[in-house]
Amino acid sequence: MRPWLRSLSAAALAMLVALFVCGCGQGSNALTDRPQIASGVVMRDVILQSASLGREMPYRVFMPEKMAEGQRLPVVYLLHGNGGSYREWSNGSDVSRYAARGYSKLGIILVMPEGGSSYYLNSVGRPEERFEDYLTRDLIADVERRFPARRDRAGRAIVGVSMGGFAAMKLALSRPELYGFAGGISPAIDVAQRRFSWRRWGQWVRFRELLGPWGSEARKARDPFALALTARPENTPYLYLTAGQQEPLQEPIQRFAQRLNARGFLSQLRAKPGGHDWGEWDAQIPGCFEALELILR
Repeated sequence: MRPWLRSLSAAALAMLVALFVCGCGQGSNALTDRPQIASGVVMRDVILQSASLGREMPYRVFMPEKMAEGQRLPVVYLLHGNGGSYREWSNGSDVSRYAARGYSKLGIILVMPEGGSSYYLNSVGRPEERFEDYLTRDLIADVERRFPARRDRAGRAIVGVSMGGFAAMKLALSRPELYGFAGGISPAIDVAQRRFSWRRWGQWVRFRELLGPWGSEARKARDPFALALTARPENTPYLYLTAGQQEPLQEPIQRFAQRLNARGFLSQLRAKPGGHDWGEWDAQIPGCFEALELILR
């Protein structure tokens, strides 16, 4: 190799290494944990050994700094979106303020579990991935053992954004005995009904693994639209839906709300300007918690 070409190759390699290092640094910054913690609120990160998943799972908790002796507080489970983590709610919003004393008289406990990209489902194609069992069995039991949490349905709520909103609606319809309130903020409510397209073939493969083949009973049992046809409205928690008017999922969300109304579920849909991001979701949280406060008594 000629000397000038060798020098050029070395320079190119050095540049690639520098770009790689910079890229890694940007990724690290993007993953920096900067929770927003309101005055009068404490945060705890917990590691739970999940029997359903066979591994350790983290979750984050906001709770009042000071509590009355012997009191048990309502619990709200906050589910993150696809590609997020258990840190997402605390970093993307000021939701911690709802844990403070003065809200719901004594405050509430906010629990933020890790869900990966599971849609909080028991996967059809990977039976060992039982995220719904983790969420409804392991997590609730651990929270009620570690913290002064209420153990009744009326003192338990579930709220999610996007992927988490899908899960909140699905669980409200399939496990109505667990929660008194379920909130879906920009819920990805139609994932079980998305058909194959070459443009999103990877998503289709992933959803087939999670939900089962198209038209299968397994998929129907995980589809909020199908569950809304069979669930009993009188047994179902209050269902709160909200989405920005520029929300890409606006059409299926409205269609789902219409199905709920047609069957007589206690529910509401709120819409305001905004899209599918934390800027919009943070602005939607106050309305959701206003509705929730009427239920958590």
